[in-house]
Amino acid sequence: MTATPAAPLAPESEKQMGALAHGITAAATFVSGGLLGFLVALIFYLLYRDRGPFVTTHVTNALNTQIAVGLGLIVSGILMFVLVGFITYPVIYVAGIVIHIVGAVKAMNGEWWTPPLVPAFVK
Repeated sequence: MTATPAAPLAPESEKQMGALAHGITAAATFVSGGLLGFLVALIFYLLYRDRGPFVTTHVTNALNTQIAVGLGLIVSGILMFVLVGFITYPVIYVAGIVIHIVGAVKAMNGEWWTPPLVPAFVK
């Protein structure tokens, strides 16, 4: 028994889901310090990656941002032993939230956007 592919979203729905992927991920990151943000971005990616090119781009960007933020926070945690991490941790944390807010605004405006300084871990 094979699963039927999900139906493509309407353009307006693609914009809304792209914005929600960034917005809810930013909120979850803010509340949890990063872990829930990754899980939310992963869930959006798994649910909407095949629903249209616009939403696929934005959910992929949300997941890539969370992976980069997560790696940065882990490295910052290690660097706290030499005190540098106390500076880099909040900078990475805030930058991740800001990137998601900008991504949400761009998605709602229907703009294609790739976050700056975020590697494409997932394509």
